[in-house]
Amino acid sequence: MKHIAIIIVMLIVTGTAIAQDFQGVATYKSHRKIDLKINEGNENSEMQKSIQEQLSKQFQQEYTLVFNKNESTYKQNEKLEAPSPRVTGIQIQISQGGADILYKNIKENRFTEKTEIYGKQFLIKDSLRINNWELVNETKNIGEYTCFKAIFSEDYTTQTINDNNEIETVTKERTTIAWYTPQISVNNGPENYHGLPGLILEINDGQLTLICSKIVINPTEKVNIKEPTKGKIVTQQKFDEIMEKKNKEMMERFQSRRGDGESIMIKIGG
Repeated sequence: MKHIAIIIVMLIVTGTAIAQDFQGVATYKSHRKIDLKINEGNENSEMQKSIQEQLSKQFQQEYTLVFNKNESTYKQNEKLEAPSPRVTGIQIQISQGGADILYKNIKENRFTEKTEIYGKQFLIKDSLRINNWELVNETKNIGEYTCFKAIFSEDYTTQTINDNNEIETVTKERTTIAWYTPQISVNNGPENYHGLPGLILEINDGQLTLICSKIVINPTEKVNIKEPTKGKIVTQQKFDEIMEKKNKEMMERFQSRRGDGESIMIKIGG
């Protein structure tokens, strides 16, 4: 009996060590739908088509998720900056939002997001958002992994400039589809997505698509998962208020310039 007890204890200790050492690195590629409005009623012009094609290429990004059982970091991979497209004398400048690095602690149900807007660094610290996922009896393969479907719907608000040149707040419904694999049993995924019984390998919310292109489990070179520490600490609600104010200022500037024949409105998401 003593020998059996010793063996059981050893197995428990060994299993715990394996769980603690478990790591993974997943690479995701993004594609984003762009709503392009050009003044002067040129919705079907060759200029719009050319701009649309160039913008689509610029919004194709690559991200890396480093994770273990309880924590993760998610960041955009660096790449050479492509020159802003110039079509028939119009210069397009693109500013893409998003975190420099997103740290999630699934065990403690919290996140820290380091991001920079207008030259100022922020640390957004808050609880992880809970999505009411509906598990769907549907599967597909992504690479060598069998994935299951899950969806959730939510209402969100967005601001736009209507045909009367007025800033208008609109409420819309958005349905997000996720594909997750129980073969990698971590409650995590790209961006702020989590809460499913397996790693999320694909996300589509109607505007943004993220799909995993590569996974390495327990890489030879151990990776460190570090929580960012530099920046002004704010809650998610406070940061949203700051962004809403900045976006309104930008839309008012665009609104005042509308009709000059050179303004282009690019909506990203929503």
